[in-house]
Amino acid sequence: MSKVCEITGKKVITGNYVSHSHHKTKRKFQVNLHTKKFYVPEEDKFITLKVSAKGMRIIDKKGITNALREASAKGFYPA
Repeated sequence: MSKVCEITGKKVITGNYVSHSHHKTKRKFQVNLHTKKFYVPEEDKFITLKVSAKGMRIIDKKGITNALREASAKGFYPA
């Protein structure tokens, strides 16, 4: 499975290691992803999401229903 947050859409990006002599080699910046279960009271069931730490904060702030609605509108979560 891909390393993409289902709430924010964050994904792996590439960059460079930079040494003291300014020599550059490629690297990847990984996303802080966690597989977590959330309870959706409107549907009366649990769903499992791959969500980043930022995504968990968004769910805490807006609620799971609003966060899923906004994520599916942006195309990050399948409706």
